[in-house]
Amino acid sequence: MIAEFLQLLSGWQGLDTWIAITGALAAMACALPGTWLLLRRQSLLGDALSHAVLPGIVVAFLGMNWLEQSDRGASEVVRGSVNEVVAQSVTGDLARVARRQTVLFVGAAISGIVAALLTELIQRWGRLERSAALGVVFTSMFALGLLLIRLFASRAHIDADCVLYGNLETTAFDTLAGTGIPRGAIVNAAMLLMNGLLVLVFFKELRLATFDAELAESQGLRAGWVSLALMTVTAATVVAAFESVGAILVIAMLIVPAATARLLTNRLSLLLVLAPLIAAVGAVLGHVGALTLPSMICSRIGLRGIDDASTAGMMAVTTGVLFLFAVIANPQQGLVRGLFDQLRLQVRIAREDLLGRLYRREELERVPDMRRELPRTWAAWIARRRLLRKGLIQSGTLRDELTDAGRRLAQDIVRSHRLWESYMARHFDLPGEQLHATAERVEHFLDPALQAKLAEELNQPSIDPHGKSIPPVVE
Repeated sequence: MIAEFLQLLSGWQGLDTWIAITGALAAMACALPGTWLLLRRQSLLGDALSHAVLPGIVVAFLGMNWLEQSDRGASEVVRGSVNEVVAQSVTGDLARVARRQTVLFVGAAISGIVAALLTELIQRWGRLERSAALGVVFTSMFALGLLLIRLFASRAHIDADCVLYGNLETTAFDTLAGTGIPRGAIVNAAMLLMNGLLVLVFFKELRLATFDAELAESQGLRAGWVSLALMTVTAATVVAAFESVGAILVIAMLIVPAATARLLTNRLSLLLVLAPLIAAVGAVLGHVGALTLPSMICSRIGLRGIDDASTAGMMAVTTGVLFLFAVIANPQQGLVRGLFDQLRLQVRIAREDLLGRLYRREELERVPDMRRELPRTWAAWIARRRLLRKGLIQSGTLRDELTDAGRRLAQDIVRSHRLWESYMARHFDLPGEQLHATAERVEHFLDPALQAKLAEELNQPSIDPHGKSIPPVVE
């Protein structure tokens, strides 16, 4: 399988490099505002914005296409040296790219404003919660955008597949004259640079308005204006990425890399670095997966002739896989870490239960084989092995016995148990068996400080409610 993977990847060309770079730049540009949306608990707003701007983008694209055709018909032949012609061509291309993005942004901004107004009206008139009103508006406007594409697709080079899946596979062919650099890479790189500079310059303001809006207002910083500016930047980023990578990747990259990074760290500065990095890794691995996985998987399940997949779609899938991996394996709060902590707690409780049993047996001077009395669970087996290895118990011919070190630990456990029984008996009218059952669970979580507080409140008791001696403090 590895050999097949390397063979499929051996066909990597310069075109693939530009596809991966463009996708990575777009993903990183989206991840920066997406991180702030996540922290402000406005992830759905970013998703809605990426859908709601579609009608405005389509209308702006149609109008711009009409203007470009008019300009092309009235254009004159450029005369001069080769260098002058190339320089004028590059300058003209840059001007067209800037004009194109400006027009698209204006259309998206108008569409976003309309979506915001409609959301507010539906929320007030329909008496719906904001999330429901937002869901109605952005799905309706996205459908309207797709309908406009179907109605007027013949008047411009735009179709529904391009809107949904982007145009990454052909983006390397649309280059800036005289440079060989794809326009999509330039636009998304400029957007990434702008977003990065804005984060650096306004980091304090964004942090304050995000985590403590009331404090920001008290210091003269309008949190509402910060929110509006963030929405504007998000809209501009969506417009920059929309044409090259499509709606699916924009939606994925706005939130998923930030959510993945949030699982890995609690530090804001590191979060702002990790989110774009995860987005870039997801984009590159997505293109690699689009070139290799469809052929490798489909050939094994009998589907011949399927050699690749949508790069933008695969990038979104790969980013989702990275998120799933972070959910499972992140060292702070992943499923694996949670399972490990739970298993370790079960072993610790089983170990302390064994020590407590041996201590109580010594009090009663009974000589049964304690190995037979222990519950036959994996945790009890591991607990006994660890106690033997650490020298806290020793195995005799008939029974396990406490060592001096083990007896001190067991004494502390039994003291916690009987202090808690005494505390419960004083404050609650409970039968003795319920006192014991509760103390069996609580004894594992009483540290020395809490033991001292319980003993002080109970006036340093020496006998528990069952008439058994409460062990003294272990020195």
